[in-house]
Amino acid sequence: MTDESSIVRVGMNGQGVVSRRGFIRTMSWGAAGLGAAAGAGVIPATFTDLMVLKADELRKRQMACILLWMAGGPSQLETFDPKPGTEHGGTTKAIETSVPGISIAEGWNQTAKVMKEIALVRSMTNREANHQRASYQLHTGYAPSATIKHPHLGCSVAAQLGESKFDLPHIVSIGGATAGAGFLGASLEPFVIQNAERPPDNTQPRVAVDRFKRRLGLLNNLEVAGFGTNGGADRVKEHRAVYTQTARMVLSPEMKAFDLEGESPALRDAYGRTAFGQGCLLARRLVQAGVTFVEVRSNGWDTHQEVNDRVGKLAGQVDPAFATLIRDLKEHGMLGRTLVVWMGEFGRTPKINANAGRDHFPRVFNVALAGGGVRGGQVIGASNADGTDVKDRPVSVPDLMASLCHGLGVNAQKEVDTPIGRPIKVVDGGKAVAELFG
Repeated sequence: MTDESSIVRVGMNGQGVVSRRGFIRTMSWGAAGLGAAAGAGVIPATFTDLMVLKADELRKRQMACILLWMAGGPSQLETFDPKPGTEHGGTTKAIETSVPGISIAEGWNQTAKVMKEIALVRSMTNREANHQRASYQLHTGYAPSATIKHPHLGCSVAAQLGESKFDLPHIVSIGGATAGAGFLGASLEPFVIQNAERPPDNTQPRVAVDRFKRRLGLLNNLEVAGFGTNGGADRVKEHRAVYTQTARMVLSPEMKAFDLEGESPALRDAYGRTAFGQGCLLARRLVQAGVTFVEVRSNGWDTHQEVNDRVGKLAGQVDPAFATLIRDLKEHGMLGRTLVVWMGEFGRTPKINANAGRDHFPRVFNVALAGGGVRGGQVIGASNADGTDVKDRPVSVPDLMASLCHGLGVNAQKEVDTPIGRPIKVVDGGKAVAELFG
């Protein structure tokens, strides 16, 4: 085979191995937010009950979401629901925030300063205590099933409001692989970046641009004349669409969004010179460039041992990045159209174990939200005195997912048919939390 048929390989799979299928998908979900519901302040469960905007109008608002994912399950008692001086409070101390009456755990000092922009939900509740199952549910809105693979929420939105004529991917995961597109197909898979401080792998043509384009043309001719004429026309069409979008991204001037060198050293220091901190800075740059959903992953939150020390170290990375991201978005005039969500798959047991750690505990945990129409400076719900149960205003995972859809202007109840014709809604039930918006 000639050199001209040796197509430049693009993409990576979850293990960092280059693959043609894994690079760039058309992942546009140019969603937009709606204001809070009027009247009694109750947000209906179905989008048809809301003031619906046309898809083109939604895209013009350029709503976006940045998910800060604390992989492993962050302890609520060492983050945003501390209980110092109680039986299960441990050694964690509470600090005051910029909002009188709201205290959070020591070590989250920068986050405390921007609490006026943040809404805390302290009454999240669920049943899944397994990492894989709970992570799947918090990303897709569905419990895992043996018969179907549900899509990442961002992929569902892309399918609903996607704008195909966009050079960059609309769904990006920084720091590792996330949930996939499921039954929506390969064209909506998230684009994974392992290291925020260097350009994505395999996005620079290894030959001159003209030669690169000739190779793509040769690939197209080979597929159409061979596989395409022997029963593979549909597969060729899908593959061609992926490569067309890939080539557009590789050759686009918008790729400069992935280069952090254009940011001031002072701002990069404020985010923190860590993988997570620089990932958050990259997330802001991508949203600014038009990317709609970015997930930034922080690992190590499965604190079965030495929970206080381990969370303290993790907070040292996440706290400045979280706070600076909110400030940075606000200074760029982007916070109102960017929903920022801090969460993990579940919480930790109130009772400290024999290894000075906390175990898996989905019954009560917390989530923090900012921007995107969220009314900051408030706490929604509460755990009881010893942290063993929800005291008031329980919020389920479907409720949270419906709230994210509401904030982004997405039809949470829209049904999409699977390849076998089974209709599946974006979110499995739930009602948006009215108090979050207003």
